[in-house]
Amino acid sequence: MSTSAQGPKPDETLTPVRWGVLGVSHFAMHVSLPGMKRGPLTQLAALASRDLGKARAAAQSFGIPRAYGSYEELLGDPEIDAIYNPLPNHLHVEWTARAARAGKHVLCEKPIALSAKEAETLVAVQRETGKLITEAFMIRNHPQWQQAREWVRSGQIGDLVSVQMALSYFNRDAANIRNRKEVGGGALYDIGCYAVNTSRFLFGREPARAMALIARDPDFGTDRLTSGLLDYGGAHMTFTCSTQAVAYQRVNAFGVKGRIEIEIPVNAPADQPCKLFLDDGSTLNCSSAKVTSIPAVDQYHLQSEAFSRAIRTGGPVENSIEVAVGNMRVIDALYRSAESGRWETI
Repeated sequence: MSTSAQGPKPDETLTPVRWGVLGVSHFAMHVSLPGMKRGPLTQLAALASRDLGKARAAAQSFGIPRAYGSYEELLGDPEIDAIYNPLPNHLHVEWTARAARAGKHVLCEKPIALSAKEAETLVAVQRETGKLITEAFMIRNHPQWQQAREWVRSGQIGDLVSVQMALSYFNRDAANIRNRKEVGGGALYDIGCYAVNTSRFLFGREPARAMALIARDPDFGTDRLTSGLLDYGGAHMTFTCSTQAVAYQRVNAFGVKGRIEIEIPVNAPADQPCKLFLDDGSTLNCSSAKVTSIPAVDQYHLQSEAFSRAIRTGGPVENSIEVAVGNMRVIDALYRSAESGRWETI
């Protein structure tokens, strides 16, 4: 079974949003910006780095017309409508707030902060400035996740009782920001946040309490292996994430009469179809699962286009700042639980 590509159609009546990009991170250059560049509502207009040479080289590679040698210069550009913030985690709140106060809407990479208290300051900034601030969980814009949520909502698997997620990769490079505790590195901030966000997305409500086990790298101090359990009131979310394990990712959502499996839940390829499995459990070897193929889409393209459309129309965003704060409250509780050894209330 296959479905046609989903996502909003271009609206030629809307003026493209002029975007500025903070920094030249490897992630931005190789993962998110190629999709964002595809437009048509997303117009990459300027890029800034603290190294002007790097900014010019990166801007040239993407056909971005303006390059700045400081973030402040970019925020001072009156022609920029929105800022994409893929800076290291510990800089998310500062530069998101500064961008909004400079009159720009902000799409900030996850995690939007290093605590719920930090994230809550951005709620006040959004209220103060009237600018949209959202956390870049691109997977919420991918048709495979929207299809999975629709199956849950429509009762295809009966009442949802459990979501399980495994997500891992191996990276022990000491210079990599994911392995630097002081800038917000570690498995839970980097990839465990997806488990928290997607379970809230599927259940459509907030968990009441959380429990976690963490194994830390003896040299970096970061959590290299984190397992968590979220209590959704008679339903559970369990996950394991690791920065030092074989590369793997999978999600299973279990209902009382069926199961949804997402084959590549996070790093969905932009050039290949994705598969969803809907299984009634009639065979233990999963041969009873019906396969739905989602045509190739770039989820970063869909994310930036949706945000640009919200800016131009005043419509809602998929992962609002309030939703982002909720995610950080759960992550805070997981870290507290790892220290206390008990359930922590969210």
